[in-house]
Amino acid sequence: MNSLCIKTNNDDILKYLKDEFTEFNMSDVYFSTNEFKLYKNIIIHYKGNNTEFFYNKLATILSYLVIDYFESDIIKNVLHSNYFYFNNIEFFDILNLCYENLCDDNEFSFENRQIVLFDIFYNYIKSHHSIIISGFVNFRLSTYRKLLEDLIDFSVNEYIIEREYYEFISLLKLYINSQSSLTNIVHIINLDYDIYLLNEDLNIIDIDKNSLNAKYLSDVTFSNNDFILNTLLNLLPQKVFLHQVSNYSNLEFINTLKLIFDSRLKICTDCNICNLYKNLNVKHKK
Repeated sequence: MNSLCIKTNNDDILKYLKDEFTEFNMSDVYFSTNEFKLYKNIIIHYKGNNTEFFYNKLATILSYLVIDYFESDIIKNVLHSNYFYFNNIEFFDILNLCYENLCDDNEFSFENRQIVLFDIFYNYIKSHHSIIISGFVNFRLSTYRKLLEDLIDFSVNEYIIEREYYEFISLLKLYINSQSSLTNIVHIINLDYDIYLLNEDLNIIDIDKNSLNAKYLSDVTFSNNDFILNTLLNLLPQKVFLHQVSNYSNLEFINTLKLIFDSRLKICTDCNICNLYKNLNVKHKK
């Protein structure tokens, strides 16, 4: 007979395990509960021959248990410990980013976390007959904790980049609102393959690629989008007309322009300029 005694003082966890064991859907399995001096025990017994399947089901239940009842507290504790210098607002912003990243289909996905936990529990219960849940979570889940630490580091970096991005946007908005406009209108043509700038006479504006005149530079390299932005900041137009010939290219950059120029920027999708460049866009694809 194969048995596993699970020790805990958490009534919610006991109820969770009882519910799971009740629905175990495997013959020759039964469980019992006992209360001793230090712990409440739930003991599951298996009298059949398919022990691998029994271990599989147990490891699956226990891995789900950790995710449901311990994961959030582990993330909070690690975040507090490793990034104690963030204030409360920053802490909760990062925590929400962690939760969002847990829901994405990436290396931190539910499936990946559950697989890591499954392997740990499966290897343990094959050679042990009892497990103290709290102690196991605190001292036996190093691989799983490393995965959550990586998640937290990733989320912190994401938060810092996003914060710096919005600080950058704020500085540029402050700059353009404090300077006099040097031109009335600039048209932005957003194509699948490039972005063009036109003046109010619809002539192409040369992109200023002189880094000495730049109001903004990328950290390492100078992309064409950086120079387009610098050209706009040097021109400081009163109005910017964005002609969305393509709905799929340069989206991040276009969203940045919307934030910076705010009410100065108007979006157009169906005018003579749009239609002209739509035809050019189609010809370029061919």
